[in-house]
Amino acid sequence: MTVVTAERITTADQAVRIATELAELFAAGAAERDLSRRLPHEELDQLSASGLLAITVPAEFGGADLPPSVVAEVVRILAAADPNIAQVPHSHFVYLNLLRLAGTRAQQRDYFGKVLAGARIANAQSERSGATVADISTVLRLDDETSAGDAESSQAVVTGGADAARIEARRFVVEGTKYYCTGSLFADVLAVLTRLDDPQGISGLEPGEYVAFVPALEPEVRIVDDWDALGQRTTGSGTVEFAAVRVGHEQLVSRASAVNAPTGYGAFAQLLHAAIDAGIARGALAAAAEFVRTRSRPWFEAEVAHAADDPLVVQRFGELAVAVAAAESTLIVAGAAVDAAVRPRAVAEVADAHPDASIDGGAHASIAVATAKILADRAANEVSAAIFEVGGTRSAAAGHRLDHFWRNARTHTLHDPVRWKYQHIGRAVLHNRPPPLHGVI
Repeated sequence: MTVVTAERITTADQAVRIATELAELFAAGAAERDLSRRLPHEELDQLSASGLLAITVPAEFGGADLPPSVVAEVVRILAAADPNIAQVPHSHFVYLNLLRLAGTRAQQRDYFGKVLAGARIANAQSERSGATVADISTVLRLDDETSAGDAESSQAVVTGGADAARIEARRFVVEGTKYYCTGSLFADVLAVLTRLDDPQGISGLEPGEYVAFVPALEPEVRIVDDWDALGQRTTGSGTVEFAAVRVGHEQLVSRASAVNAPTGYGAFAQLLHAAIDAGIARGALAAAAEFVRTRSRPWFEAEVAHAADDPLVVQRFGELAVAVAAAESTLIVAGAAVDAAVRPRAVAEVADAHPDASIDGGAHASIAVATAKILADRAANEVSAAIFEVGGTRSAAAGHRLDHFWRNARTHTLHDPVRWKYQHIGRAVLHNRPPPLHGVI
């Protein structure tokens, strides 16, 4: 586990202040890290030490229990400085939310305690072999060595006669290969999305998908630094291979209760993606303004001494500023909607108590976040490209390193297509149809 001394953050104001201070430090080296692909190990240790990665830990386990809107603002502030660093803990917060929604008390106590001490969680979720990103081939199966010859207890599981202790003592194996594993190079724990392979139903687990929390340093885990995208170059989003990694029952969390219920799980995850894009847009706008003020020459027809006084340039900056402000404003609205949808209760309690209100709240949060995601996607790509439009020919010189804003925006906004956000919003307006519960809206 990463050895850091994490500060205890207790309020939203404290979290925002610390994020702002760190962002100032991270911004100074962002372009150089991008150019040389220097992975931000030291910066992420600073982030862990700041206590920001523990702000969603529930109060009963010693955390600040800050709401999604505050997490989004922290991420947005960091992304304006370096969206690579801001994206690394995205999955960290998402899987802490999974533990909050679907983990056992023992699991919550264990992993929340690790995070309070500075541990980082990264995802091992996406694959390339399936027909779509939703197809998962990484399997979770019973460990042959521990289950061989246990026919009597296996039959007892099938008939419901095995006691819980025997089921929980079972060992499992995770096998498969994951790609786009953001943050894996910096992680202490990997959250591995698996598909239960148990055709005879002898594992004692319900069918479906499970997240296995695996220590990153397990010898059967191979983390490959092969991420070579045009942007977000230092997120550590490479390949992770799992060669028969043994895990216990206590390391497994079912996704079904979090994803297939109106818990706001998907809306929370998408809110943080929107925050990254809004941050990129803000950072690009600031860089463009600084370049025009200090380096650009005016176009001769403007008949002004400074590029910043060219009325057409002023007009364009006004348009870009409106795009950024719109993205940031809808992010705030979406954050409030997700706050309202999230309940500090067990999933079963949420589903049983006032189900209609819970569904409406979850659907409203997803639609609000989809709106924010569309505007943030648009602003990030438009403003990062417009740097060169307003900056002029010299802004394209490699030495200025302004291209990393566009490359980061273009890469991160590919995460999930906004064209489907429009579909879900349109169906909600026309047919009062809630968006699907699949964890990506």
